[in-house]
Amino acid sequence: MARIAKAVDLPLIAKIDKTQGQISAQLTQGLREAVQNGDLQPGDPLPSSRELAQTLNVARGTVIEAYDQLLAEGVFESRTRAGTYVSHALTKSTQNKSLAQSAMSLTASALSYANVVKEFKPLPHRPFAVSVPVGRTQPNDVWRKFGNRFRARGAGSPAGYDEPQGIFSLRVAIADYVRRSRSVHCEPEQIVITTGIQQALYICSQILFETHDQVWVEDPAYRGTTAILEHTVQNIEMVRVPVDEEGIDVEAGIKLAKQARAAFVTPSHQYPLGMPMSLARRTALLDWAKQQNAWVIEDDYDSELRYNGQPFPSLQGMAPDQVIYLGTFSKVLFPSLRLGYAVLPKQLVAPFCGLKVLIDRHSPTADQHVLAAFIQEGYLERHIRRIRNVYAENRLQLIEMIEKHMPKQLAWLQPGDQGMHMVLWLAEHIKDVEVATSALNAGIAIKAVSPTFSKERQRSGLVIGLGDFDLALMEQAIKKLADIIQQYS
Repeated sequence: MARIAKAVDLPLIAKIDKTQGQISAQLTQGLREAVQNGDLQPGDPLPSSRELAQTLNVARGTVIEAYDQLLAEGVFESRTRAGTYVSHALTKSTQNKSLAQSAMSLTASALSYANVVKEFKPLPHRPFAVSVPVGRTQPNDVWRKFGNRFRARGAGSPAGYDEPQGIFSLRVAIADYVRRSRSVHCEPEQIVITTGIQQALYICSQILFETHDQVWVEDPAYRGTTAILEHTVQNIEMVRVPVDEEGIDVEAGIKLAKQARAAFVTPSHQYPLGMPMSLARRTALLDWAKQQNAWVIEDDYDSELRYNGQPFPSLQGMAPDQVIYLGTFSKVLFPSLRLGYAVLPKQLVAPFCGLKVLIDRHSPTADQHVLAAFIQEGYLERHIRRIRNVYAENRLQLIEMIEKHMPKQLAWLQPGDQGMHMVLWLAEHIKDVEVATSALNAGIAIKAVSPTFSKERQRSGLVIGLGDFDLALMEQAIKKLADIIQQYS
């Protein structure tokens, strides 16, 4: 059983001025104010009278006098053979009032970030949350064994600060892996280890642009990208470029903002719609980027999980000097790992690392050593092959369940043959945000699609994750979801 602290520290004793006299009265008032201000909470233990007297270098009777007064007032309570505590009968109303008042002084920027926290609140680990490592999609015991090996006395044991770029062995492993699996052309020196796609997107938004630069963003797009650009300090102009069955519409982008400085795209598996970018669109996008001397930020979302045919090679392999390639291990391993990577043109490595130093110094080193060994010894690719089969199997099961239980005039699936999710479109008059909220209250973890669109092109739909949940539980969730959708119709 974990040990519980027997007494809290009391910073208030630093305010006691012995030259003023009446030490007991000062101590009584200080303890009373600490309770009123919330520094001491109901149930908090107090130091023994002997300990506090030694700390203050006063007679023990002085402390006992203060404690007795607060016991009489009901502020403290005494427990036989357990000591003195702040009374459980007290409430936290004073502290809550203080917090409510402080919220009034928040800046507009702070309030907007508070809304971001609400929007990105993680879903519970139930159907149909995306990227939840349950069942057969969890890493096997090899991951645990590597962890024990490297964390105890190996390279991942507690150490000092490391390089912001990430450990060299992991960058070597990633360079080899993306060359073989995604036709990415790079050296380990071009790779920076991040805490995931989100950090890489943020750093790109800060180092690539000047104030009022225009950037293309898919419409719809990953909400993490659009939220960053909405809140970025450079006041970047985000240009939403429509997506169709071939991916981002480059001609439309040129008409909207030919001089844009960059394009954020998900060419392997468009988020959230799911289609890959066609070869014609890839060529057109890179031609535009070269003509305009613009960057292409390639989020290689779900590229590993294709269930039919062969995936397209990366955009980076077609134009290494023009494309910034972003990848993550959160999806194929587990999100709490918080390790991803950016493959950068050489001139961007130093500025990228410079901002990363200011954000978090470097990504957790111990996990980098574990991951490097996991990749180098071939376990990552085995794991991906295994989960690809699991997701493919669950996808077919889920399609059957939806066809069986979902009212076709109200909800239908977006075609797609890769990734960890599918989109369930809803009839135009049904509000997906309301459906998603009701579903969550009913124990179904699901997200609305409409926030990923611009306001002008919003559509109603739901993101259905393919996690390896119990099939009976999945079917039960689909039935509940169908009932909720019918209620909103």
